[in-house]
Amino acid sequence: MEQELVAAALAVARARGRDVADVPLAAIAAAAGMSRSTLLRRLGGTRGPLDDAVRRAGVDPGGRPPARERAIAAAATLIAEQGLGATTLDAVAAAADCALPTLHGLFDGRDGLLTAVFDRYGPLPDLEALAADPPDDLCDVVREVHRAIISAFGREPRVLPAIFADACGRPGGPGHAMLKSMVPRTTASLWSLLCPHIEAGRLQPLPFPLLVQLMMGPIATHMLLRPTLEAALGTELPSVNEIADTLAGAYVRAVAI
Repeated sequence: MEQELVAAALAVARARGRDVADVPLAAIAAAAGMSRSTLLRRLGGTRGPLDDAVRRAGVDPGGRPPARERAIAAAATLIAEQGLGATTLDAVAAAADCALPTLHGLFDGRDGLLTAVFDRYGPLPDLEALAADPPDDLCDVVREVHRAIISAFGREPRVLPAIFADACGRPGGPGHAMLKSMVPRTTASLWSLLCPHIEAGRLQPLPFPLLVQLMMGPIATHMLLRPTLEAALGTELPSVNEIADTLAGAYVRAVAI
């Protein structure tokens, strides 16, 4: 049976002009005259044994990103194209060519996978890097925070707009849960950025959540509406960098003492 599977895999790979590792298991299963689920059962739930058999036959199966990376990328694409509701573990497993038990083991369920996607495609990595080495000037701090938000909204696939759309449309749904799960880390980064200015008495004594909302709300709202504004206003709409500079200056004028 191993020889038959290897022969089927090599035949499909040659026909498609791809490495064996880049050929979906469904195509290999079809060439071998069985269903994908049957092939997976015979392989023990993953394609690793098939790749090993191909190597034993003297052929390099080629390399693919690890299952975790494939799953995160597949989930991000599904979220951007079809929304959070369509991003089930079954759909991600099929798109990433992973076994469903593998995803459960890697991410501890759907919530863990969605958190990993937000961590990859949201603004957190940039905010945490900024908090580790912040500029001294308050306006520069705010401007860099705005640029982190801009980058996250523009990152492909466009995960962040889809998450906000779900959170606004379904309070208590997965989008709301994803944003809520990121609040502690986001707050920690923003506190690190603003705390020196608060302690130095440079900011009005407003509640910290309000300071954060005044800083992030306008730029997030702009980025959510920007595709519509671009379609309506065209070249009349200022660039995102101009918007970031203008909103940063407005924030400092509003809250600085």
